[in-house]
Amino acid sequence: MLRLALAQVAAGEVPERNLDAALAMMDRAAKAGAQAIAFPELVLLRFFPQWERYAGARALAEPIPGPTSDRIAAKAAEHGMVTVFNLYERDGDRHFDSSPVFDADGSLLGVTRMVHITEYTCFHEQQYYDPGDRGAPVYETAVGRIGVAICYDRHYPEYMRALGVAGADLVVIPQAGAVAEWPEGMYEAEIRTAAFQNGYYAALCNRVGPEERLTFAGESFVVAPNGAVLARAKSLEADLLIVDLDLYACAVSPARSLFWRHRRPGAYAGWGLT
Repeated sequence: MLRLALAQVAAGEVPERNLDAALAMMDRAAKAGAQAIAFPELVLLRFFPQWERYAGARALAEPIPGPTSDRIAAKAAEHGMVTVFNLYERDGDRHFDSSPVFDADGSLLGVTRMVHITEYTCFHEQQYYDPGDRGAPVYETAVGRIGVAICYDRHYPEYMRALGVAGADLVVIPQAGAVAEWPEGMYEAEIRTAAFQNGYYAALCNRVGPEERLTFAGESFVVAPNGAVLARAKSLEADLLIVDLDLYACAVSPARSLFWRHRRPGAYAGWGLT
């Protein structure tokens, strides 16, 4: 059994205070017995992509490893807690929306970078992010096999399937989802479908709170491999959602006990899917 925490947090104006709040959430999760914790998209920063041109954005990016990831790693090791974070990464002259994944001993297992970059009103992400160049990795952690689908990547069945093919037991989805962004229930429906079709748990961790042009909804949730919603965080409020996951459910899910046995990857090669 895996006890997972989702830290549904808001981002204030001061990144250092936001980091302190994130570390405090890790302390709270540890006291609740969590073995793993996940955070929303851009935990430390106001959501700068809401502006088409934000002059100070590049200065907010940092390397991984770096000052923030070092503090998160130390706290993960202190509590023996697998941690999926998210921050604005600088790598040379490139910039990424990135989730470093830390094992229970604080070691950095790798960094997932968002592959698909959107561009529309209040989500001007192509102005700030380069497309991720590391595919859809799945990490062997102390608590199971974990993949990450950062926000916009969750809309792509190819990406979500790749995590399943790589054997993910749990897919963490750091998100910045606003109120009334799409028809009600659509985001939940696609995550439930991905979990059902691929036989893994999916945990969407959303940011929350009003900002200059957007209000983030919260309502983080966890879906089982059978597509059922197991737990949901509060709407429009900071929250720490704790849920217990039985990873054996992945092995006996409809996807892995039935659908996947009848897949025909060789037949798909000529279908022009790329």
